[in-house]
Amino acid sequence: MTLEVAGRTSGRIIALPVIIAVVAGERDLVSMLGEKVQWALNIRAAGGKAVLRAGTREPVLPEDVPVEQRGPILNAYLQRAPGARPHIPVNKDAPVADFQKIAASFAVFRVCPRAPEPIQQT
Repeated sequence: MTLEVAGRTSGRIIALPVIIAVVAGERDLVSMLGEKVQWALNIRAAGGKAVLRAGTREPVLPEDVPVEQRGPILNAYLQRAPGARPHIPVNKDAPVADFQKIAASFAVFRVCPRAPEPIQQT
């Protein structure tokens, strides 16, 4: 899956591969490189407007997940994204409490639906 979001300084659409963590039926995006990565800053600057692509385009409105809710999401993400394991300092099989201890260091966004933008006619 690919996340597309406007760059906060250039305004150009930036696309990057992402892995979605699913917990209790909710889809979440996790930054394996921490809280201050460019795409997370871009999402916040764009008011959350983004697009997920997996064959089709899905307009989404990623919302920051409160730190106290991130532990189970980080755990699920690490189970699903083996490439992230070197970047997250908790063993993938550790209890959720261990993930909660590091939760404030990683950006986590809930994927919420967004209505498509209307087509502007000129």
